[in-house]
Amino acid sequence: MRCPTLLSIPRISGVFLRVTVFCILVKSGIGSTQKIRATLTGLGLTKMQKTVTRKNTPEIRGMLNKVGHLIRVEEI
Repeated sequence: MRCPTLLSIPRISGVFLRVTVFCILVKSGIGSTQKIRATLTGLGLTKMQKTVTRKNTPEIRGMLNKVGHLIRVEEI
């Protein structure tokens, strides 16, 4: 399942306009696979309702797409 907010980021010749993304963990990673829990930890989302700000890079976007069903994402 992909996060629809990340797929709609406007681009100008391959450069993303929004520099950072704001992520909030809204569902628990309990019961998820080890890979998904590791991805949440890698993003810094360790507790419910924790918020983090990350740079909008292809690596981070891939991690956000992987755990899109557990988080809420807003572009800043």
